[in-house]
Amino acid sequence: MKKVFIYFLCVTFLLMMGQFHWMVAVAKEKVLPIGEMVSKGTVKFEVRENAWRNVESSHFPIFPGVRIKTEKGNAAVIFSSGSQIEISPNSLFSVDQTDQIQLSQGSIEFRIPSNSEFNLKVGKLSISKSRAFQASRAPASTAPRSEETIGSISIHSNGAVTIKNIQGNLSILDENRVLLAGLSSKDSVTLPSTTVKTSPRVMTAQADETADTETAATGGFLGLSTWAWGGLIGGVVLLGTVVAIRSAQDDDKDRVPICP
Repeated sequence: MKKVFIYFLCVTFLLMMGQFHWMVAVAKEKVLPIGEMVSKGTVKFEVRENAWRNVESSHFPIFPGVRIKTEKGNAAVIFSSGSQIEISPNSLFSVDQTDQIQLSQGSIEFRIPSNSEFNLKVGKLSISKSRAFQASRAPASTAPRSEETIGSISIHSNGAVTIKNIQGNLSILDENRVLLAGLSSKDSVTLPSTTVKTSPRVMTAQADETADTETAATGGFLGLSTWAWGGLIGGVVLLGTVVAIRSAQDDDKDRVPICP
């Protein structure tokens, strides 16, 4: 009995060790939450495409890729980086990455610590804290680097976007990472829907390049198109052929036969 008991303990220990390694491997495969949401009222999250479910608990973990919409409720999200956002009713947003939020509808208020990088996107726009090399309308002394950045973003019914900066410096970039506006403390700007959806294109051209482009496009030379030159060359070749045949016939008529 003692030997059987010892064998049983050894086998159990080996099984537990194997199960432990399996549990560690499964835990490593799981994605950890990047924040936590506290909500009140009707707030839903997307379980799959176009399928929504109510947030049951007041404390809801936020994972990368989740989409949240507030219908008749509001919510606040605190991220592991220390950044915070407050979502108004009738808003829709998604968490693309740990430090990137995509707002599709409604409005949010945000608070970014001085030691954190946080990016908010609306359509093709990207809103983030200003870096040292980016310009602002206020002198650098009015916005110390140690202070946090506070502001809000609102999407209007016509597609326009209003960005307000309460504290700190903000930069607004388009999809090409071109600076559209720099906001200092207590500044705001409203961008039309055309700018939010697609960035304005600026086209420049030179006279020489235009002439070369037109020539290349039409295949023209000396004011004539490719088709005109082809017809002209074809006519010359045809005329030369007719003249050659006529000359050969005249030579045959003038030739006198020699009899043996």
